[in-house]
Amino acid sequence: MKVLLTGATGYIGTAVTEHLTAAGHQVVALTRSTESRPGRGWHARIAGDTADPASLVGAVTPDIEAVIHLAPPSGDADVDTAVIEALATPLRGTGRPFVYTSGVWVLGATGEAQEVGEDTPTNPIDIVGYRPRIEQRVLAEAAEGVRATVVRPGIVYGRGGGIPAILVDRARKQGAPEYYGEEGVRWPTVHVDDLAELFVAAVERAEAGTVWHGVGESAVPVRDLARAAGQVAGVPADPQVLAAGEAAEVFGPLFADALALDQSVSGAAARTALGWRPVRPGAVAELESGSYRAGE
Repeated sequence: MKVLLTGATGYIGTAVTEHLTAAGHQVVALTRSTESRPGRGWHARIAGDTADPASLVGAVTPDIEAVIHLAPPSGDADVDTAVIEALATPLRGTGRPFVYTSGVWVLGATGEAQEVGEDTPTNPIDIVGYRPRIEQRVLAEAAEGVRATVVRPGIVYGRGGGIPAILVDRARKQGAPEYYGEEGVRWPTVHVDDLAELFVAAVERAEAGTVWHGVGESAVPVRDLARAAGQVAGVPADPQVLAAGEAAEVFGPLFADALALDQSVSGAAARTALGWRPVRPGAVAELESGSYRAGE
């Protein structure tokens, strides 16, 4: 398939490009400019900006057989809705796939429930407050003849990036590993290359109107991640909690709340229905002996 990919230059988009190409697909990258970027592996690219929905009109040409929308939200619900409209309308009546990237934060804290699934009602924290409405806007395209699906990644790690890289950087700067919220906080996690393979599976096989959790490990204790981050940073000490007020000063209140969010989320449905097989090392193992040590 020829796949239009937004967010193609980003952390996840780079991995998705590689895995789509390896699976025999052609990636058409939507980027803000057409300045040369060698080594990206794109079949082609077109100019457009997801902060400006009008720039996307005409981006989905008749030869585009699928769209994966990876670009981060703008922070404005009306803008993000208009982006969905611009990208999905040309696919109506074709049965072609439209894959939207959300995230597990829309579920909110899962409490005592273990490994909640895709049928769990959303209860978003403030940083993703309107995103469930965008999910529903995407899924409504199924009634218009679009194979519309939503992927909700967990905390993405691997290739030395993602939120775990923040833990390493903070440990190095502060001279001690740290975590946020309560001692028992857990994060659902997924390796960026496993997640990229889920996007390939979704664009190839997911049915219209479906939601998929991109989660390799359902509930990784953040203290364990912080301890491993400290080892990478050369400060192998017991992790210390950063108080809510201090975390808000460092990261801003919305992101600080997200870092303190305790969740246990299942990724079993994608394994069963799509044949997804996350096989990369777990998040703690990746920190201890994988890509985060590359710069040592």
